[in-house]
Amino acid sequence: MGVHEECGVFGVFSPENTDTAELAYAALFALQHRGQESCGIVVNDRGIFSHHKDVGLVQEVFSADKLEQLGQGNISIGHVRYSTTGANNRVNAQPLVVRHIKGPLAIAHNGNLVNAHMLRERYELRGAIFQSTNDTEVISYCLTEHRLRKDSIERAVEHAMYDLKGAYSLVIMSAQKLIAARDPNGFRPLVMGSLPDGSTVFASETCALDAIGAKFERDLLPGEIIVADKEGLRSIRTHCGRKSTMCVFEYVYFARPDSVIEGCSVHKARLRAGELLWEEHPAEADVVVGVPDSGLDAALGFAHASGIPYGVGFIKNRYVGRTFIQPSQKQRMNSVRLKLNAVRETVEGKRVVLIDDSIVRGTTSARIVKLLRDAGAKEIHFRVSCPPFTNPCYFGTDIDSKEHLIACRMTVPEICETIGADSLGYLSVEGVRSIAQGAGCGFCTGCFTGDYPIAVPTEQPKDKFEMKIGG
Repeated sequence: MGVHEECGVFGVFSPENTDTAELAYAALFALQHRGQESCGIVVNDRGIFSHHKDVGLVQEVFSADKLEQLGQGNISIGHVRYSTTGANNRVNAQPLVVRHIKGPLAIAHNGNLVNAHMLRERYELRGAIFQSTNDTEVISYCLTEHRLRKDSIERAVEHAMYDLKGAYSLVIMSAQKLIAARDPNGFRPLVMGSLPDGSTVFASETCALDAIGAKFERDLLPGEIIVADKEGLRSIRTHCGRKSTMCVFEYVYFARPDSVIEGCSVHKARLRAGELLWEEHPAEADVVVGVPDSGLDAALGFAHASGIPYGVGFIKNRYVGRTFIQPSQKQRMNSVRLKLNAVRETVEGKRVVLIDDSIVRGTTSARIVKLLRDAGAKEIHFRVSCPPFTNPCYFGTDIDSKEHLIACRMTVPEICETIGADSLGYLSVEGVRSIAQGAGCGFCTGCFTGDYPIAVPTEQPKDKFEMKIGG
């Protein structure tokens, strides 16, 4: 079992262009790594919303016919999803479309609210009926409640942010406006770009801007709200000023290596992680290999710093989905066998340094070590480009139970023996905090330290919504 992603969001407002659905489609392709369970696009044609969403990859959900059926419109938002709150089914796919007396809204959300359960119960006691089990619907109720009291959607967003606690990067579409908002801690990335035709775009990562030929303008500030409409752009900074605590795992794993987050290249951050691994946990070896995909850059960094040759240790089958999508451990193990194959010519008879981004349960790591053993590796020195996971994450990474974390049950030597390696070394907390050199943000490392930037739930399970629905 590997670390699970959260989600990816995209939005575009164009004064002239009405082919915004195609832009959203291309951007979601670029953001597919952030969520492979479901996806959706909503198109706004002069206040009339057309939308399509379903379980599956972007290319599976959106055929040419489906895109054509969405029609034309100068505003569109899109979403790719991995469920951190709510089950994986069509009703939980985003964007979420809401229709009420003040007009339609569509919302796409990346992150996780720590007070979603409390807010949901509050709205249910007032008579609200929820159709899904995700916290984005909670956000929609919060927005519509404030929308009835305020004179504009952006003011509703501004006041709703007093109620929302946790991680959220949002794109919100009303009949005439596109709004982007980022939580006051800046847990998740959100960037703004522009197209030559004057269109404004928002996305979770800069790689989505590159995919559609957009120019990167800047990262949204933590707590910032930006409104795009026919009058231009407006920034609301009522909630700005809090210390930034970006999830450091964006640099370790989530983001694509060609993205730039808060001024720091993800690729360079991962190279730096590998260099620091060599400083903290050197090894005598003949070759350095990385686990595709997020372990490859760190392996290059380790090889560069150590002088040990870098080698291609695995071939990845690109047609097999991510292992964590499989519901049972047996299926996950079968997926690992199909997904990776060791390159015997690289590792046979050699002392191998194996670099991966994380160890969660340890089962997948054990299987990868065995692949190298079966290919003839003489020694395997496992290095991990982040510290051990010892605490749940409440902000959009699906690490939700200490009982599932091998580092909570075993010491490092015990983990090493369990996965079958000859040695094991994790990057330190101090090391992971320093990988993104020059980044204009601070970091959340709560899953490694238990020290969270904001108060987190102590008793409510993440699957409480599912339990309520199931009776």
